[in-house]
Amino acid sequence: MPPFETPRETEEAALPDGQSQAVADAVREALARNRLSRQALADAARISISTLEKALSGRRPFTLATTIRLEEALGTPLRRSAPAPAAAARQAPAALGSYTRAAVAFLEGCYLTLRPSFGQADAIFAYRTEIAWDAGSAQLVFREAERLDAPFAQTGTVSVSNQSGHIYLVTEFQGQYRLAMLGRPTIQGEMFGILTTLVSGRGAHLTPAATPLALLPERTAPAAHYGRILPGMACEQDYRRFLDRVRDDGFAVFPGCLPPHGSAVG
Repeated sequence: MPPFETPRETEEAALPDGQSQAVADAVREALARNRLSRQALADAARISISTLEKALSGRRPFTLATTIRLEEALGTPLRRSAPAPAAAARQAPAALGSYTRAAVAFLEGCYLTLRPSFGQADAIFAYRTEIAWDAGSAQLVFREAERLDAPFAQTGTVSVSNQSGHIYLVTEFQGQYRLAMLGRPTIQGEMFGILTTLVSGRGAHLTPAATPLALLPERTAPAAHYGRILPGMACEQDYRRFLDRVRDDGFAVFPGCLPPHGSAVG
């Protein structure tokens, strides 16, 4: 017949090694602080000096019953709760810059987004880009809205480089990439840079294209008008001045010129 666990055996269950060692350290500290001898403590706790000596030397672990008696004799707790492990600081993957939310919170928000139109000369394409923290993946993500070509609205991840100081909005779809490369925000929170994408040309041909890009915080931007902004519209001159800053203020360099032709895939 297998032995049954008795209440006595349950009471005398040994503490885990780590906790037993912590109790031993706490007992030694209490003996020194209270100027007690080990014999005096054993007598006060109603345990044998042999039991105390073996536990303090590590030859046997403290039991729960012995620990409780020692706590009563010393008038102090010996079982200290292990500190709760600090929650791991959640940060973006290394490939995106290993940033934490606190470090990039200044980027969160909605932006009026401007670039030259690929489909019509002298027109500006305006839409909204929202940058937000995704708690599930611990990274910034972006999504576009208010686009005339809604099926081509992009979503993706945000990379923030500590080395270059640039912000990258990256879309990856079945091996195809679209990239916006932006300088750090100005004092007004505006971001200027380059968009690299594919332009839909003749037939099924897709042509790589690069163009100036400006993201303006909606909270401080002029009244947002979305869609294709044509010359003569009330907001057109303001929008064009923002786009001109990409070149004029040195946010990006365009050694060549891409003729506007066809419509944009992205």
